[in-house]
Amino acid sequence: MADTWTAWPAPAKLNLFLHIVGRRADGYHLLQTVFQLLDWGDTLRLRVRNDGRVVRLGGLPGVAPQDDLCVRAARALVDSAKPGLGVDIELDKRIPMGGGLGGGSSDAATVLVALNHLWGGALSIDELAAIGLRLGADVPLFVRGCSAWAEGVGERLTPIELAPRRYVIVDPGVAVPTATLFQVPELTRDTPPATIRAFLEGMKTTNAFAPVARARFPQVAAALDWLGQYGDARLSGSGGCVFAAVESEREAENIVRQCPAQFRVWTALGVNRSPLHEAIEKFRAG
Repeated sequence: MADTWTAWPAPAKLNLFLHIVGRRADGYHLLQTVFQLLDWGDTLRLRVRNDGRVVRLGGLPGVAPQDDLCVRAARALVDSAKPGLGVDIELDKRIPMGGGLGGGSSDAATVLVALNHLWGGALSIDELAAIGLRLGADVPLFVRGCSAWAEGVGERLTPIELAPRRYVIVDPGVAVPTATLFQVPELTRDTPPATIRAFLEGMKTTNAFAPVARARFPQVAAALDWLGQYGDARLSGSGGCVFAAVESEREAENIVRQCPAQFRVWTALGVNRSPLHEAIEKFRAG
């Protein structure tokens, strides 16, 4: 396996809604959301080493190697691997940073799941998800690999079957700092808790971050307004990317063709099972 590169998908996600239903005693916000996995995202390339080193090739602008979630994920697995094993990590980054699409968390989860396999590790999905939670609240979602209803700080996951939908996703080109928006005074923090059944039956939902992101980031407001001409435009996570569900690939492509030059736009299909887990199965089958 050493000296051989393997490629693994790191899918993006959308938050179909995001409500804040309270706060814990330690100040963390309690959420309810639905995570929709997509068939589109980043790609991780991994190559096993025999010298025990974890090496990032390339890297992200402004992100030191020791702060890189992919590097941290690999190092978190070292104790469970055979002595002397290491890895080269190369990232093909497509998911916008600070876009609310879970890119960093998905990248970390892909390293955990794929490297556990490549290193011959015996960690279960539950064990990998527990490691992932130490890296970030959204990492367990991508480790488990199912679209899900989420509660708590986002770590309590219930798999959910969502109808196949095509989405148009718009990147307004601004990274929205989640931690900053959580401190905004006017953020709605007392939405009544909902149920999975109510959501599936069509309850009215919102994204608690949308009003505050719109007020503070003109680019986000412009993207919501433009995409809102074609459907129910929503913020994903805390933003800044926005999305809308459409009826067909043809409709999606028509919207993409009309997108203003200041935005980046693409389409993706919502999936209930992660492309990463499908890739692992194919790899195991040879």
